[in-house]
This record gives sequence, structure tokens and C-alpha cells, in this order.
Amino acid sequence: MPRWRMPTCASAALAAAGLLLSGCANPSVGSANDDPTKPVTLKFWHGWATPGEVKAINDSIDRFEKLHPNIEVKATGNISDETINQALRAGGDKAPDVVSSFTTNNVGQYCDSGMWVNLDPFMKKTGLDKHKTFPKTLLDYTSYRGNQCALPLLADAFGMYYNKDAYAEAGIKRPPRTMSEFKKVAEKLTVRGGKSGGGGGKGSYERVGYMPSFRFYQNSPDRLFAQWGPKYFDADGTSRLADEPASYDFFKTMRQIAAVQGGFQDLEKFRLTFGDEMSSQNAFLTGKVAMLLDGEWRGLMLKEAKAEFDWGVAPLPVPDDQADTYGRGFITGTVAGIAHSSKHQNAAWELVRFLTADTKQVVSFANAIHNVPSTFAALKSPDLDADPTFRAFFDILANKHSKALPPSVNGGAYVVSLGDFSYSVEAGRVGDLRKGLKKLDEQIDADTLQSKS
Repeated sequence: MPRWRMPTCASAALAAAGLLLSGCANPSVGSANDDPTKPVTLKFWHGWATPGEVKAINDSIDRFEKLHPNIEVKATGNISDETINQALRAGGDKAPDVVSSFTTNNVGQYCDSGMWVNLDPFMKKTGLDKHKTFPKTLLDYTSYRGNQCALPLLADAFGMYYNKDAYAEAGIKRPPRTMSEFKKVAEKLTVRGGKSGGGGGKGSYERVGYMPSFRFYQNSPDRLFAQWGPKYFDADGTSRLADEPASYDFFKTMRQIAAVQGGFQDLEKFRLTFGDEMSSQNAFLTGKVAMLLDGEWRGLMLKEAKAEFDWGVAPLPVPDDQADTYGRGFITGTVAGIAHSSKHQNAAWELVRFLTADTKQVVSFANAIHNVPSTFAALKSPDLDADPTFRAFFDILANKHSKALPPSVNGGAYVVSLGDFSYSVEAGRVGDLRKGLKKLDEQIDADTLQSKS
């Protein structure tokens, strides 16, 4: 599947975590004593699989090999984190030299275990200033406790798609910027009493303004929570969600957005009538939802599907007491690094540097697979796709308040735990929110402790 279609699920996150926990890598296995000007063959493993994406990767490699005729790159696609981790633990000649991952949640494990080498010495040696090259948010999710073991290889930014025709019908002049505005707009856009779902009659809907369910498409709680700019962990890595004021406002606000549109039960019945996210029956495309949290790829899909309404893109609203952060959003993306077992680390660095920091390459790759560029220079390039709805995500990425998930040694386990807890909250199964959050912190800390044992 394309990177943006890969679902976040407990089994995948925990499987990846388990692989890293089951054995520690030996960072001394590889070597950075190679001469990158000598003939060498590098093995590059990545996860892209669709024909268009594979072509974009192969075109990138062709460009690299023209600049470095002594380096041959053998690329293998559709490789999972699980497969990469098994190969890196085993080492040997069959292991990859350069690796990429769609799972930013696992960067903490890659860095902490030493399975991916620290790239700071390579950057220093070749004069690449990471702070002048990459946005801070992207550097945050490619490092762990001072170890920059990965670099960003394009990014995903999340914003709000909105139905301009529905806005005009409801007399709404502009997208909401604060959560209080969001609630009012969502209520105003909601049309009840239709026959399209929800059981018919009073409990049914023709359209909802915004579907707040955490199970709806891209609505995972960590992506929505990013609008509050929460701090997940203390300096020592201890989970602090029960001590985070934003936690309480977040869940309160999401409940209120549900309440003004009819409440969780009615909304959930309507959600079950929605088609698959990536199909022609997508709820936004069919007009059942007027506002949608999604990434930059959705615009291309709407155009290809020839949506029958006018639509636009704006940042998702922010809490009223953080109105000055409007423009922020959730950020994630692909990461690239060098395997600890590679005996050609200097040559491998040349490939990583080209893929992640060469402006023309980053722009070409971003245009080819319709992802957000991951360097300051590429974001300003006149050669980028000029589509304003695509460029709206560039501003979200560049916003200093935008957030990515913090890396952790337990990978995505804490995100899975947050998701499970959030499902219970929205369904009304958590009576005491503070008590529930404290238990969630305890669970996350226990998982972290286990990952270190």
C-alpha cells in the first residue's frame, strides 16, 4: 500500500516494538572507514510499493548514480519495519546499508538500540547544518535524546478539508479558527432527518459538520490532540498525560463537538454507513461530512474522483486559549537512515544526504508522489507543484507550533494505549477522567520499563 494508506494498528506497532525489544543491536558491527569515492554497491530497502511510487524512487536512484557513478544502488521496495529489523539484527552481507521507514513512532527504538547509526558525525564531516536544512518538528521526530539516527524523507501534514458549497449554503464565510468556532460551524453544517443513515427519522442525518469519532478515517486521537500542543512525557521519559491540562480540555472539547451534533450514539450509527476511506464512497466525497481531517494526498484524490462540489483546505482549529497558534497541525513522514551493520557507511551517507537534503531531488520526489517537501529550501522552490490546496500543507509544516509525536523507546505502544483509552472516553465508559488518565500513564510507563529490560 502507499505510505499514506498504511493503517496505524496495535498489532503492527507492537510487532515492530517486539522485534526491537527481543535483541539489542551492536553498533560496532559496521564501519565508517570506507572511501565513498571507490566503487561500491549499496543495498537500499524502502516501503514504497505502488507503481508510481516505485518509479519515483527508481528515478531518484538514477539521478543519484549520475552524480556518483562509482556507487551502484540496489533498491528493494515494499519492505516492512519488521523485515528490516530482523535483517539488521542478523547483520551480514545480505543486510541493507540504507533503510527507510514510514513509522516515525519507532525512531526512539532505532536510535536507542543503535540499530541505526548517529548521523551527526556524517553531517559535521560533510558540512550539512541540519538546523538550517530541516524544520525543527521534523528533526524532533528523527532523533532521540540527542541521537540523530534518521533524517526526514518527505513529510505528511494534516489539515482540514471543507466543503465550500455546504459553507455557502449555511452562510459560513470562512473556516473556523478556534474550537469554540469549530463547534458552532459543525452544528450549523449538520443536517438531520435524512434517509442516508442513523436509523431514519429524528436520529438520522443527511450530513454532519464534522465527525469527531476517533475511529473515523484519519481521526486518531494523537493527530487531533496535536492541536493542543501537549507534552506527553517528562524529561526522564515518564508519561504525564494525567498532569497535562490539555488532556482534559481535549476530551471535553471532543465530547462537546459530538454533543452539538446529536451525541456519540447517533453519530456512531451514522459513521457506520460511511464507505471505505480510500474508495469513491469516502464520506467527505459523498457529502456526508462537511469538514474532514486529512493529509495532503486527499486533494489529489478528490481531483481524480472529480468531486461534485467546491472544496478548500485550512488548518484545523486550535483551542481558544491558544488562538495565536492557529495554522499548526499534526506532522509525520518517512525517515531514512544508515544501518549499524553497513560496512559502507560513508557511501551510504552520500545516498541519505542526496535523498533527504538535495533540493532538486526533494522537490522532484515531492511532486512525483504528492507529499510535502521536508527541507526549508525545497518548500520555497518555484519548481514545486503550484496547486494552492497542496501548498496549504507547506504552511502547516513550516508553522513553528506544529507537532509530531515524541519518540519513545517503546515505539508506538503508547500511541496504541492512548487510542484504546480515547475510544472508551468517547463512548462514555470512563467515569473519572483523571483516574483513567493516571491508569493510562501507569500502563505507558510499564510498557516503557519492559522495553528497557
